[in-house]
This record gives sequence, structure tokens and C-alpha cells, in this order.
Amino acid sequence: MNVLLLGAGAVGEAYTVLTHRADPDRQWMEKLVVADFNRDRAREVADRLGDTQRYPSEGIDANDRDQIAAIVRQYSIDLIINGCPQNFDEPIFDAAFQAGCHYLDMAMTLSAKHPTEPYRQVGVLLGDYQFARHTDWEARGLLGLVGMGIDPGVSEVFARFAEKHLFDQIDEIGVRDGSNMAVEGNPYATQFSTWSVIEECLNPPVFWEKERGYYTTEPMSHPEVFDFPEGIGPLEVVSIEHEEVINLPRWINKGLKKVTFKISLGRELMAALRILNQLGLASAEPISVKGVQVIPREVVEACMPDPAQIGPRMRGKICVGTWLSGRKDGREREVYIYQVADNETCMGQFRCQAVAVQTAVGPAIATELLARGIWQKAGVLPPEAFDPEPFLERMAAYGFPYGMRDSWQK
Repeated sequence: MNVLLLGAGAVGEAYTVLTHRADPDRQWMEKLVVADFNRDRAREVADRLGDTQRYPSEGIDANDRDQIAAIVRQYSIDLIINGCPQNFDEPIFDAAFQAGCHYLDMAMTLSAKHPTEPYRQVGVLLGDYQFARHTDWEARGLLGLVGMGIDPGVSEVFARFAEKHLFDQIDEIGVRDGSNMAVEGNPYATQFSTWSVIEECLNPPVFWEKERGYYTTEPMSHPEVFDFPEGIGPLEVVSIEHEEVINLPRWINKGLKKVTFKISLGRELMAALRILNQLGLASAEPISVKGVQVIPREVVEACMPDPAQIGPRMRGKICVGTWLSGRKDGREREVYIYQVADNETCMGQFRCQAVAVQTAVGPAIATELLARGIWQKAGVLPPEAFDPEPFLERMAAYGFPYGMRDSWQK
């Protein structure tokens, strides 16, 4: 398989490292083209792998569908990996279809708030743009695998596995993420795209209930305390917008009544995000500053530390997991299936920071499964549309074993 990686940031770099380590002898990946708007950065990432023939680099504008399609044709690309922020999803997704190749991203196309009641009703949901084109992709025999990161992505693989093997009835699913990660000298540093952090944390979070369907609430609301494993411990988590709440009710069908997503952000970061929003600095719309058009959110991002460079200053662990409650064999059951990444371990093994490499393991394993023909479908589909076992069987070999906390084993 020939792969085009668009975006050579922290996650993109980690993806190249993981796939190279998993397939040093070209058993399933023949070529990986590393492309970025900053060509020097693309070359830097590709040079880590030591084979310019197998890992060429290109400068590219991810907003330019024709330019992407031309690169696809030049290198006979089979699969595009979208490692860019979500505001580039539509042109990259469309370019893949235009060029006739498969597509994978780690976060689905952007939502839009309800025009009159943004904190009660949904407007445009995450991924609506992509799922509306399912029939077109299916008719051409192309796969658009959307939301295949760690979360969304691996979190949904966990849910699918639990549905198949651990429950006869599922009442509730709650994705719960927590981290005791800190960056020395900067309490506000984000471990992945600042643009994306602002987007998902300040948008109205989406909930799903069987009786109500999808609905929204205030950003960073509904706090609760969740006890995370492997030494992280109890943390306050809050609701933010996330793809799992969109996807899981459409694919998990064992009596499901409720789906939520909550994450630990920390009081300092939440306060900073609210201030940015109040000042208009979270906006993704251009404004004129002394005759120059600028996007406030991009200015904020430019002032923040580069997530690809902060690894040596990071300490701690991050946990991504899926909690489910229901019944099996007539007995009540609660399960939390999770993956914990330690930054010191990730820096030692991969020379990539934990959040980036944990995020990249989803698309890396998915690439192998697609290249080997183990996952084979057409259309626009989320991770839970595929058999979870081959994915989970590979996680430990990639350096990211999963764990499970089960109420039956207390």
C-alpha cells in the first residue's frame, strides 16, 4: 500500500514512527509520502526514518483539492491519512474521492451550532458532511474511515468489543478520559492542536439519550469525578463535544439508553478557554487588524508551545477509556476498557510525546488492517463498523496494550 500522510505535526510524526517500526520490511506499506504546508517540517519528519525512497516528502496546501489529487496520482496513493486539524477535513476528504483513493482521519468534519438554541438543540453534527456522502463512496468502492484516532477511534473499538463479548444488554456508554500530564513552565500548553482544543472544548457538547435523541448543553458542563487506573486516580471530568456520542448510538444496538463523553481539563485550562471565548480570541473567523486579515484562534495557536516540541518537558500519564454498564447472563455488569500512555515511556521508546503517539496508534493499526485486507468495506464508516478483535490483538505489539476494569472481578 502507498500512503499519503497530510500533516507532519506531533501526531503525524508519531504515525510515521509507529508504522515504520511495525513494518520495517515493507510487508504491507510500500511507500509513505510525508506532506505538510511547511516542507522543511515534512522533510525533517521523513528524515527520521532513514530511507528517502520509501519516505519522500512534499510541500502541500491541504486546502487545495487539486494539489492533493495531483500528489495522489504522482505517487499512486492508495490511502490518505489526514493528520491536519478538522478545518481541513472537507477539502482532504473531497480530494481523496476526486482522486479515487481511500481516506482516514482522526476527527470528523466540523459541526455547526443550532442557529437559535445552541445549548439545547443540535445544528450540524460532527461528520454530517462525510456521512451524507456514504452512498457515493460505497458506489465507487472507496472507504472513508472517519474518526480513527485514539478518541474518537480506539474508544469506539473498545465499545464494539464490549458489545460483542461482554454484554447481553448495554444501558449506558460513557467515554472517560483523564490525565495528570503537566508541561513544565506552561500550565496552559496543549498536547495536541490548540486549534482543535479550542474547537471541541468551547462548542456545545452533544449528549444522546434514547428518549431524547441528540441534544446539547453548555460547554464544559456536567462535572463528575471519575477514578482513573494505573496511578492517575480520581479527577473531575466535564462534557465537551466529541464524535463518539454521534457514532455509538448508530452502531451499538443492545438496548442502549445513554451515551456521554467527558474529559479532565483542569480548572486553569477551563478558565483560560472561557476568557479566550469572552474576548473573541477563540473565533475561527477572520478579522481585520490594521488592514491585515487574521484569524484570532490561529494567533492564539501561534503563541502556544508547539505540541511536537514539548515532549521533553512533559510529565505524567494520560488515560483514554470507554465505560459501559448493563447486564450479562442475567447479572449487572460495569466495565471500563482503557489505554494508558506514560510520557516518559513514550519519549524513551518513540521520541514522541505521549498524547501524540497514543493518538497515532489508532490510524497506524488501522492502516495495517486495511493494507492486509483484514478490514474491507466501502462507504463512509466509523471504527465500530469493523471487527474489533484484529485491532485489539495488535495494540500490545505497537507498544500500547489495553487494560480492563470489570465489576465482576472485584
